[in-house]
Amino acid sequence: MSLLGNIIWFIFGGFFEALGWWFSGILWSITIIGIPVGKQCFKMAKMQLAPFGKEVVEKSNSSIGLIANIIWIILFGWEL
Repeated sequence: MSLLGNIIWFIFGGFFEALGWWFSGILWSITIIGIPVGKQCFKMAKMQLAPFGKEVVEKSNSSIGLIANIIWIILFGWEL
């Protein structure tokens, strides 16, 4: 059943949505700061091609990410 759903999804817009995510990923990956966002865009593009039968799993947040966010806010975030 998921194969039929994926085929219908692909034909009726999934391909164009995946192209949009790929294009966004390429644009985000131009700068070093945007590379993590670009990687997530490429993951979303892969999910848009065949979403049925896949499961989204949230990873636990690490303390390194929290520390990096605090450093980013202190050094660069206040100006924004």
